[in-house]
Amino acid sequence: DSFVFSDFPMKVIDKIKQKAEEKKTFFSFEYFPPKTAEGVNNLYERLQRMLLLEPLYIDVTWGAGGTTSELTLEISETAQNFCGLETMMHLTCTNMPVEQIYDALRKAKQCGIRNILALRGDPPRGEEWKQIEGGFANAVDLVRYIRQEYGDYFGIAVAGYPEGHADATDREADLQRLKEKVDAGADLIVTQLFYDCDLFLKWYQRCRDIGIHCPIIPGLMPIQTYAGFMRMTSLCKTHVPQSIMDELAPIKDNDEEVKKYGIRMCVDMCRKMTAAGVPGLHFYTLNLERSVTKILKGLGLIQSEQLERNLPWGRCATGARLKEDVRPIFWRNRPRSYISRTGSWDEFPNGRWGDSRSPAFGDLTDYHLGSLHAEKGITKGMWTEPVASVQDIYNVFARYCAGQIKQLPWNESPLSPESNSIKDRLVAINKTGFLTINSQPAVNGARSADPVYGWGGKGGFVYQKAYVEFFTSPENLQVIIEACKHTPSLTYHAVNLKGDSLTNTKGTNAVTWGVFPGREIIQPTVVDAASFVVWKDEAFALWQSRWASHYEEGSTSRNTLESVIQSYYLVNVVDNDYVDSDLFQIFGVAIPQATA
Repeated sequence: DSFVFSDFPMKVIDKIKQKAEEKKTFFSFEYFPPKTAEGVNNLYERLQRMLLLEPLYIDVTWGAGGTTSELTLEISETAQNFCGLETMMHLTCTNMPVEQIYDALRKAKQCGIRNILALRGDPPRGEEWKQIEGGFANAVDLVRYIRQEYGDYFGIAVAGYPEGHADATDREADLQRLKEKVDAGADLIVTQLFYDCDLFLKWYQRCRDIGIHCPIIPGLMPIQTYAGFMRMTSLCKTHVPQSIMDELAPIKDNDEEVKKYGIRMCVDMCRKMTAAGVPGLHFYTLNLERSVTKILKGLGLIQSEQLERNLPWGRCATGARLKEDVRPIFWRNRPRSYISRTGSWDEFPNGRWGDSRSPAFGDLTDYHLGSLHAEKGITKGMWTEPVASVQDIYNVFARYCAGQIKQLPWNESPLSPESNSIKDRLVAINKTGFLTINSQPAVNGARSADPVYGWGGKGGFVYQKAYVEFFTSPENLQVIIEACKHTPSLTYHAVNLKGDSLTNTKGTNAVTWGVFPGREIIQPTVVDAASFVVWKDEAFALWQSRWASHYEEGSTSRNTLESVIQSYYLVNVVDNDYVDSDLFQIFGVAIPQATA
């Protein structure tokens, strides 16, 4: 049975109660803000994949002393609003004034986040713990403050320490401090990592004995490498049973065997704890996915088919978007902008484009033209070398298609795997001034389980028409138009910054569809004339906001880019012959053959 999403963010405690009524074990994942911009982008892609596993929630850590506060908020917002993952944001009070905590909570609420993991936290590296004047001494103070300021809006989790907090001198006093956190308003407890299951279960029972009755969720960190395991257990002062050390000793230099052992051991721990009545499992993923996925499979909590894409694009499975199954292809490489610009729609296309679509896209704003943290770091120095001529621009696009550049202003990620079969062709046309920002090859009946083209579940077949979208000069556009006149299967739509439009088609054209047993044909990706005109404004504005604006006014680089913005057309071309497509021949250049 499928995961149920509400029309608005839920508190994790309410979702836990639902699972308890259903007598089902749940699981959740923790992620931390990566240090590099590329790492953040990789994390966003991983979140889309992990969504398929249907975790009850995820949480995102908060750097010591608030050092990652901005990025933690950004990742939390993206996970909550664009990925549809119920998100719990960590919040610490160490070395932080109340004003900063208030601001973080205000922003979290604005982002639709309803869950906070309230922690005292550690000071930034090299600093000592201290209570800021007017600040909070511990997590109890933080929990009280959240309840005082926001009442019941936030669901609050707190940390529990089965082996006692590192600073605690008395285990019973540590347990009483945990009870204080719960009495102050915490809804649930998530534990620090541990590897001694018996120790945890004794501590779990002791919590119940002293009157802690809220859900207690064990925190588990699968062993990835021996060195990493030793480093983490030393850092956290975690007790490791001698039996584990003895079993690791013969394989400690074999990373693959250590990882397999870590999976088996974690599965055994989880079975023992769930048998003892633990309601759910929380995994410290270290931003990795394979071990956790294998553990969940071993526990029977997920099925292999859950790992298959439901649609060729990542669904935002929250609220009214749950049934959305059709989108214009133009925003495929900028999904967060599309979701934001359509966020006010009452209903979303289901079955076909236009049958229930709201009448207008949201206005284009600086938010859509700016870049997330991940993109900012990559932008600098990546496509901001001096631009002496339009050929320099062509070369940047060609380098992106060749995999030498990981992003462009219109593309948040590298070229998709499905475009690898046409990569050499894309490189060739970009070098001659057809500046591609979106493309897909023709596919005639690939199995829905195909690792590159597949989507939609078992037993189906998927199809797609060859599609390419690009900027080009008026002269090059005439080459395309003439070629299309002699190839009836080709449809095109070209529009420039001023809105001058040239086309041989109108309305909506499905460019991706799937056929599945016992279901109607699904057509999740379309080329739509009205949407293309809306996308045109965003596409041209990105030239300015993400590229030309990096250069001084009047410079050769800026003038060259602005001449392109003012004179070039944005064009999309579809080859409706998906059986014998030869789309790239229209570009009038020597094109390498497609690779399998």
